[in-house]
Amino acid sequence: MIKPIANYEAYLEAYQKSVDQPEAFWADVASHFQWRKPWDKVLDWNFDEPKISWFEGAQLNITENCLDRHLAEHGNKLALIWEPNDPKERFVRYTYRELHEHVSRFGNVLRKNGIEKGDRVCIYMPMIPELMVAVLACARIGAVHSVVFAGFAAHSVADRINDSGCKMVITADALNRGAKQIPCKAVVDEALAECQTVEKVIVFERVGWPVHMEPGRDFWWHDELKGVSAHCEPAVMEAEDMLFILYTSGSTGKPKGVVHTCGGYMVYTAYTFANVFQVKPNDVYWCTADVGWITGHSYLVYGPLLNGATTLMFEGVPTYPDPGRFWQVCDKHAVTIFYTAPTAIRSLMAAGEDHVLSYSLDKLRVLGSVGEPINEEAWHWYHIHVGKERCPLTDTWWQTETGGIMIAALAGVSPLKPGHAGYPLPGVQPVLLDQEGKEIEGNDREGYLAIKFPWPSMIRTTYGDHERCRLNYFDTYKGYYFTGDGARRDEQGMYRIIGRVDDVINVSGHRFGTAEIENAINQNEHVAESAVVGYPHDIKGQGIYAFVVCREKEFDPVNLKGEITETVVAQIGKIAKPDKIQIVSGLPKTRSGKIMRRILRKVAEGDISNLGDTSTLLDPLVVDEIVEGKL
Repeated sequence: MIKPIANYEAYLEAYQKSVDQPEAFWADVASHFQWRKPWDKVLDWNFDEPKISWFEGAQLNITENCLDRHLAEHGNKLALIWEPNDPKERFVRYTYRELHEHVSRFGNVLRKNGIEKGDRVCIYMPMIPELMVAVLACARIGAVHSVVFAGFAAHSVADRINDSGCKMVITADALNRGAKQIPCKAVVDEALAECQTVEKVIVFERVGWPVHMEPGRDFWWHDELKGVSAHCEPAVMEAEDMLFILYTSGSTGKPKGVVHTCGGYMVYTAYTFANVFQVKPNDVYWCTADVGWITGHSYLVYGPLLNGATTLMFEGVPTYPDPGRFWQVCDKHAVTIFYTAPTAIRSLMAAGEDHVLSYSLDKLRVLGSVGEPINEEAWHWYHIHVGKERCPLTDTWWQTETGGIMIAALAGVSPLKPGHAGYPLPGVQPVLLDQEGKEIEGNDREGYLAIKFPWPSMIRTTYGDHERCRLNYFDTYKGYYFTGDGARRDEQGMYRIIGRVDDVINVSGHRFGTAEIENAINQNEHVAESAVVGYPHDIKGQGIYAFVVCREKEFDPVNLKGEITETVVAQIGKIAKPDKIQIVSGLPKTRSGKIMRRILRKVAEGDISNLGDTSTLLDPLVVDEIVEGKL
């Protein structure tokens, strides 16, 4: 386990060293891990191509660091606690030795079914222990895992499988989510009708639903495990070999596969986990995120296991069977560190205090927030009612592309300020830029948030399209990684994240490109065109507001809105369902045909007194009609 920074003075010292001697700093952190072969060079980089390489020449297997190295002294320590959706169902606990055995056996199942080092494997599963086992088994044999959130529709699953050329899909018959049971295998079957590369499908029986099993392609998890050895030799990986691909939405319609590599990702996630949460040997740590998102990868699976911590995984939702479920689980398993999203906190706030005050929460010592900036009202509610004003609350800013937490308070070490992420972690060099790309000096200033020096877990490429990576992250401001976020640095130099400056909507911590949703809406035969923007939402942070132009003059608005919603759900999933759909006769466009989303965003936000000059639009009267019809 990495020893956390002890106090604020030690943080300042570590941060200064990480800026003055970055290679020496990260070499020291990396020395805490098991390497099959040491590195020849700590860092080689330029942000022009971009090309970033950490621990070049080193060899390792990340699962040896997550599992094997803990066995001698901590083999009987709890690695994983799994809490099911239904509180009446029995929970499951795995020690490090047991988890190691499960991972090894399933690694051998993958090899038996033809999966080799470098092959891509799509994982579309419920939040059950087997999901974690599948992820780690892929890493153990050197296969590249691509976890897709089990809520995406078949078309979105197919897009991700086709983009990465997956050879296998691992799924389940169905999943439990609150009061509902949702199909998984049926979604995969529908997706595979559009895919050519998948040779095998392994299905875990979670719910007991009858499912179609394609002979020669589909196999049951439990059948495949029969007679399989508990010894699985780890693949020897280069530090810059791919560990996983995780798809995230951008400002264009096609999701992009963010690539993370073995060595740098391991070092950074382990370091940030230990320091942000100030982890102690006996902690029970709970990250409520789904493994389908980066938070689940970095701070439910890899970060905790790399530090030999006990990590809790939850199958259900915060409001089932009632809004006290999170707090019931915290008391039941003596959770000490709790990491969740502002969306969840706001939904539980809306349910009232009684549900949280019914539980003691006396073991909690650290709270965390992730996915989007947490508003001050939610911050105070969380701090007072959950943390009893004794638990430091760290608001963490980072992205799928950064791999790990970038700006956050170290719990109990760094100063806290509601609404502010805080100071950068050691190794992270943020800057604020103006529109011309010049650095904004001093405090009490606002600008575009960028990073001027590489860190070990940063994105290496977008799978199969390196130029897209360059254009998205490194081309806007030369010499910098551009985050796409605006930020403010206060009088003390603490960072407050303002929000996206590109066409990306952050719904409950999940990013969707506006073009991705518009593409789905436009597939409806009655829709001529559409424009989608985000607007403030009390629970989700941002809601989705769609402005839709119809092909016909006469239509049933209720039916049309229902059809549009169904189309989006079918194409992307329920999580991308528009909150508001306004039918309009036209969209505000420049004379060159560009949609003025700035105006639509203002309308959606209700800020109609500040629309700016509309006289240069192709048809200024369209704006008046849109304002009049605002939902």
